[in-house]
Amino acid sequence: MNNGRPAPDLPTMLSLVLLGLLAVLLLLPLMGGPLPSPYLIGGLLLLRLGLQVWRAQMDERLKRPASWALDILLIGLIFYLASNQPLG
Repeated sequence: MNNGRPAPDLPTMLSLVLLGLLAVLLLLPLMGGPLPSPYLIGGLLLLRLGLQVWRAQMDERLKRPASWALDILLIGLIFYLASNQPLG
C-alpha cells in the first residue's frame, strides 16, 4: 500500500527521528518543561549533520555543502554560547 513509492532508507528514517527528538526538546520549555542542555542540542545537530553527509555519499543529489557550512556555523555558535554560560 505504498502507492509505488519506495520506503525511506535507514539514514532518512534516523534523520527524521532526530528532527522529531529535537523538536520535542525545543518545545518542552514552551510547555513549562525544563530547558534542554545546549550541549545535547548541539550534539544532536552534529549527529544529524553526520547523517546528512552519510546520505549524500549514497545519493549525489543530496550533496549540499552550503547548507552543511551553515549547520556547522550554527552548531559552533551553540557550543560557543554554551561554553560561556555561567554554571549554576
